[in-house]
Parts: sequence; C-alpha cells; structure tokens
Amino acid sequence: MSTDASVSSAAVPPGAPDRARIGEAVRRLVVTESRLSVDPRTISDDEPLNGPLLKVNSLGFLGMLIRLEEDLGIALPDDLFVGRTFSTVADLTALVATAAETAR
Repeated sequence: MSTDASVSSAAVPPGAPDRARIGEAVRRLVVTESRLSVDPRTISDDEPLNGPLLKVNSLGFLGMLIRLEEDLGIALPDDLFVGRTFSTVADLTALVATAAETAR
C-alpha cells in the first residue's frame, strides 16, 4: 500500500454504511494518516490512534473526520463529540457508526 492511499467513494458504496464498512474505512484512513505501508486489516480495534504504531495528531484527526464525512456520505454533528474521548480505532469507529445510525 502506498503512503498516499486514501479512502475513496468507490471503496465504500453509497448509502448508509454498516459498521463493518465503517471500520474498514477508519482503518484505511488511520493507516494513511500515519503514513504506514501495512494492510489496514492488520490494525486492531484497540490500537491507540497516537501510539507506537499509529501516529494521528489532533490536526490529522480533524482532517480524518472531514474525510470520513465525505467518503461515507454522513455528517458528524458537533454534539457527538461532547464528553467523548478518542484514544483507539474502536473509539473513532463507534463515533462514525453512531452518526450513520442517526442518519438512517
């Protein structure tokens, strides 16, 4: 996988995405943001977003949120972020899944 790989609308079909597709999109995006050349499927749910493997900083996190909204065709309303902490891949996947459920 090249370091400029990205989640594309072709990779995630249109319509409200299910949790598996959301997880797949999140993994691809965190791998890209961290500039890794690994298979996104090897990234576990409990992998820290900013730890020894993934290197997602606050600016990168914001960019990923925008990209997820665009690529998955969902909105991530501000109120979803209130009182939440995002430490792992699972945290980010849960946020996006909540937004997708709300949109259905």
